[in-house]
Amino acid sequence: MGGNTLLQFRMLGFDIRLDTSWIFIAGLIVWTLGNGYFGQILRGYPPFLPWLFAVVGALGFFVSILIHELGHAATARKLGIPVRGVTLLMFGGITEFGHNPRTPKHDFLVAAAGPFMNFLLGFLFIGLGGLARSFALGEPIIAVLHYLVFINFILAIFNIIPAFPLDGGRILRSILWKGTKNYGKATRWAAKVGMVFSVLLMVYGGWELLNKNYISGLWLFFIASMMFNSAKQAAQHYRK
Repeated sequence: MGGNTLLQFRMLGFDIRLDTSWIFIAGLIVWTLGNGYFGQILRGYPPFLPWLFAVVGALGFFVSILIHELGHAATARKLGIPVRGVTLLMFGGITEFGHNPRTPKHDFLVAAAGPFMNFLLGFLFIGLGGLARSFALGEPIIAVLHYLVFINFILAIFNIIPAFPLDGGRILRSILWKGTKNYGKATRWAAKVGMVFSVLLMVYGGWELLNKNYISGLWLFFIASMMFNSAKQAAQHYRK
């Protein structure tokens, strides 16, 4: 187990590593949900209940990220692309491949698989929410399912934004690759779009901070910073 690995296990034949940064993100999610969403929805219930379901919500978020990455990994394996492992980081995950996709089509399919899994989970939780209401399972259960619907659709929609290194940026790269016949040039162009988007996201995060929306502002700023660094590295790696 690596120095930055909190937990390591195997699932569906893939090595899964949980980075230590997840301690921070789990704490932030629990604190935000306990004080915010579940604190409001479950007002009047015993005081421990919003925090209990905040933990359940954080675990659901973790599982949603994991299934997203397993979508990438399973699709890559089906297409003959070796998968070295999956690492779950503070703001998402990384699926490490043995080599780059061989064709634009493979690049598209691997990238699209992650958001597709989140859309699938979102609709699944909508169905489960309907069943929970039909069987009167109680407001806490319904609130958790609604949160999981929301978070999975947010993950799916955010990830299909055509800005590298998001999945949408990789989909954009596959389209550019098909047009230019040059993987490096397509990566560089997609990365530049990602850098521009990251700067805009940082500006918006800064605006949120100035308006005292500290949680959303910090989230946006940190995510944008990580995206910018990743896109910049990709652009530099494939520069002329």
